[in-house]
Amino acid sequence: MKLSFFSLASGSSGNCYYLGTPDFGILIDAGISFRTIKKVLKDNNIDISKIAAVLVTHDHADHIKTVGYLGEKMYLPIYSTADVHRGIDNSRYVEETLNGSRRIIQKEVPFMIRDFSIVAFEVPHDSTDNVGYHICYKDHKFTFATDVGHITDTVKKYMSMANHLIIEANYDEEMLKFGTYPAFLKERVSSPTGHLSNREAAEFLATNYTPDLKDIWLCHLSRDNNHPELACKTINIRLFQEGIRVGKDVTLTALKRTTPSEIFEFD
Repeated sequence: MKLSFFSLASGSSGNCYYLGTPDFGILIDAGISFRTIKKVLKDNNIDISKIAAVLVTHDHADHIKTVGYLGEKMYLPIYSTADVHRGIDNSRYVEETLNGSRRIIQKEVPFMIRDFSIVAFEVPHDSTDNVGYHICYKDHKFTFATDVGHITDTVKKYMSMANHLIIEANYDEEMLKFGTYPAFLKERVSSPTGHLSNREAAEFLATNYTPDLKDIWLCHLSRDNNHPELACKTINIRLFQEGIRVGKDVTLTALKRTTPSEIFEFD
């Protein structure tokens, strides 16, 4: 059966991604409204009843806004680490308390959701806790790595395993340096527990590319400190320096901040 992926939103205003088959799907993060989630799924001919679970990366508001509603009103299991769940419980952005919908997972301990084999892995970020997800279905290997302060050996391990990689490219270093953010916020964004820059993403991709990597999606682009064209150009140039040709050896797409991406399908 075909595997489908798309982004519902990817940015500081809200994040949510879909991965699924014709029989079922999952959401990764739910930082946008339930109404928007339901509408975007319907626009892609996906009934919300087909959603089997929600995976949560961390407890910042732009990733958890709707997890309480999805868990307690829609009866969907909400998967994340114990510390992320604690952060959700303490968040003023989540109205509903997760009770029967809570599912506790451990980092680097595989678990199954229907036909998906999933591993959560440690990602450095200034949240209560933060994970990426490596998801396998048949011959397809997806890795989601958003809100990445810096690339550790663990992050590198799971990103390097992907055929399909969703990697953060949050900011352009020059735009951040000379932009309007106050000094403390600039320091937070660029810190080892902040976000990943275009240059850092480009360097990782150029030095760790293998022919197994087929698709790259750039996620969580900053509204104020980045542009989709700039992020893609930075990475395209760095890949080309290593003889890797975007459009022939690998696809490269910058996901939209507040609107859905196209749907990507894989046999």
